[in-house]
Amino acid sequence: MNAPATPPLRTDALGATPLSNRQRNMLAVASLITVVGLWSFLSSVGWIDRVLLPSPLEVLKSLVMTVGDGSLLRHITASLMRVLQGFAVALLIAVPLGIAMGVSQVTRALIEPLLELLRPIPPIAIIPLAILWFGIDELSKVFIIAYGAFFPILVNTMAGFREVDRVHVRAAQVLGAKRWHIFRDVVLRSAFPFIVVGARVGMGMAFIVLVAAELIASSVGLGFLISDARYNFRTDQIFLGMACIGILGFALNKVLLEVERRLLGWKDQ
Repeated sequence: MNAPATPPLRTDALGATPLSNRQRNMLAVASLITVVGLWSFLSSVGWIDRVLLPSPLEVLKSLVMTVGDGSLLRHITASLMRVLQGFAVALLIAVPLGIAMGVSQVTRALIEPLLELLRPIPPIAIIPLAILWFGIDELSKVFIIAYGAFFPILVNTMAGFREVDRVHVRAAQVLGAKRWHIFRDVVLRSAFPFIVVGARVGMGMAFIVLVAAELIASSVGLGFLISDARYNFRTDQIFLGMACIGILGFALNKVLLEVERRLLGWKDQ
């Protein structure tokens, strides 16, 4: 009786054995401790003005104060809702449009020139236009965030459908698969990792645009918190707002990675 075959050892792109989850976590903790330690050292020795670089303890005190009065939760909730709404709008438009442009040469030839003219325009440049179109309420902020997240999702979706291995498509055709089954089981599954990458990049862009969007007559939000702290020389609150944006972005990126892992578990088999 033959022994069961040993599964091949997984390696990274350079042929090295990937780190375990424990090793990655230890390195991540070590890097954070190193950064916070260096930050504490620079702020304590007096080489840099404390107004320009507050200590981690001052930021922690600001965190406790804003959590206690409830203002931080209001800022986080407002910013998170704007990012999620803008990201959802971008995703719902960019993915179907990217699929259509990826599978149809006619659609791509019609739409791509216009999109390539719009893509270099930064989201900050359309803030005056957003105010004219939608006023200074929430809709203008969501529109700017959606505009910033739209193009990374669209470009990666198009790339995913253009990079589908034609050998797999021909193999499905030889086996008698119909066009819908080929699209669902071959083309879409092959392109989905690109869509997830585009969504992750788009989510990052949404947070980048968030601060600019919340400069439009906002009275709440992490971008407003950072801007208001700048006028009051409260760099501890600036660092607090930046840290909250980083943590929110990190958490949402983990959510997208978990979606990819659950839907694309077949890639690692």
